[in-house]
Amino acid sequence: MFCITLEPNHYEFIKKLGYIPVGLGEKNFNKECLGDKTDLNISGKNKHYGEYTFHYWIWKNYLEHLDDRWIGFCQYRKFWSINQYDSKDIHIDSLYSQVLKEVPSHFENYESILGDPIFTNNFRGMKFIKKGLNIILKKPSLLFNKKKRNINFHFDLMHGENNLHDAINLLDEKNKNDFSKFVNTEVSFNPHNMFICKSKKKLKEYYEDLFPWLEKCEKLFGFKDLKGFGKIRIYTFLAERFMPYWFRKYTKSITMPITFYDIRKDLN
Repeated sequence: MFCITLEPNHYEFIKKLGYIPVGLGEKNFNKECLGDKTDLNISGKNKHYGEYTFHYWIWKNYLEHLDDRWIGFCQYRKFWSINQYDSKDIHIDSLYSQVLKEVPSHFENYESILGDPIFTNNFRGMKFIKKGLNIILKKPSLLFNKKKRNINFHFDLMHGENNLHDAINLLDEKNKNDFSKFVNTEVSFNPHNMFICKSKKKLKEYYEDLFPWLEKCEKLFGFKDLKGFGKIRIYTFLAERFMPYWFRKYTKSITMPITFYDIRKDLN
């Protein structure tokens, strides 16, 4: 399990969880901490790619070092758990017993684990109006028809109108139509770019579909003219929608709860 953080002083805590610490960003990390800045890398794009600069590093430099068993990713404020916990029952010390330590044996028939889905049609109407008044004015029925509040609508609202549509047009033929159908018919997706994959072969195949597409998207969106977090991190958010589509199409997947606790509250 790789645990990604932006803070060097999280190293010991992550190690005590039994996870592999990964340090991203501009701060100086322990030499034993994995990162995205050595060998073949795109660490300079971290501001726009988020955790995917580390995924790129794994793809290009580290896959051969991985065992062919469960390979997972979590973050300093989002962790895998077998059970769903109430926020009042989660604190820095409780995480040791609450986070995933071992994939249960009854998951062995599956090839990937995704986070419990979030629903794009459950947001309140006022949020839609605040974030995307122009979109609502074009299609007022979106306020009343939950079925129309699909993944594509949500992306338009949060990350720029038609940006997902235009990006999908750059996909390879084996994924373009199916991914388009996915975002235009589904009203939920598995979030946070978190997944656990049982096979490094499947992980490699995922990267081989994802990164060439994102590279093409760079020619469409660029970097310097991106304004606001929703667009500055557009490559992260494109990957966040593509990831559940890909693993649900190409693997036998199951879901698991994600526990939220930002360890910066205690360790910074």
